[in-house]
Amino acid sequence: MSRTHPATTARRLGALTAVALAATVALAGPAAAHADVEAEGARALAQNVELTFSAESESSSAGITKLEVILPEGITPADITYKEGSGPDGWKFAPTERGYTVSGEKLPVGEDVEYVVTVRQLPDVKSLAFKTLQSYSDGKIDRWIELEEEESGDGHGHGHPAPRLDLKAAAPGAEPVSPTPTQEPTTASEEPTESQPATPTPSAQAAADSTEEDDGMSLALPLGIAAAVLALGGAAWWLKGRRTGSA
Repeated sequence: MSRTHPATTARRLGALTAVALAATVALAGPAAAHADVEAEGARALAQNVELTFSAESESSSAGITKLEVILPEGITPADITYKEGSGPDGWKFAPTERGYTVSGEKLPVGEDVEYVVTVRQLPDVKSLAFKTLQSYSDGKIDRWIELEEEESGDGHGHGHPAPRLDLKAAAPGAEPVSPTPTQEPTTASEEPTESQPATPTPSAQAAADSTEEDDGMSLALPLGIAAAVLALGGAAWWLKGRRTGSA
């Protein structure tokens, strides 16, 4: 009866281990990228909170050019401020109807993005999800928009969850501040100024002309009647004089 040599058994186990390790690495694939948001000590109703956003590159041939963030309920674009230099060199901040964008010249291939914005006040909630669209120079877009209840990942971290910020409970006495004022469009004043007198409207001008005509007519009428009375009186006196002379 043949026996397997211990050295042979060891070689076989080593080979099997190497195959298993290779298979595990192949199945796992490359580490999944992600987008994230952080804020030190963030709590509900906190004011002037700095949020640090980061997004990893998933492309091996194009650079990131833009990040668009869709703000969660309770935060408006007017509540967000961005300081020049808080992100990649030369990138600009621009508010949108649903959030904001941070964009600029494409970054080197494989380079990640990190930038900081300040929020006027965080809402009174337990967590905030900041859906993010990550654009590349070749037109590709990574959509970091999945919420926890709708993530479609394969269980190995390959989904695209939206950056999420968990908040601590509000500090005692913290209250919501008044809404951020929005600039109303300016309109020209309808009241005349001292330097520019009011121009009468056509209806007002017509009324003024009518009044002037009425004033002229009302003055001419009594003068005409008085002249007629004097003329008639003079004629009657002349006739009376002639009759007296004839007699």
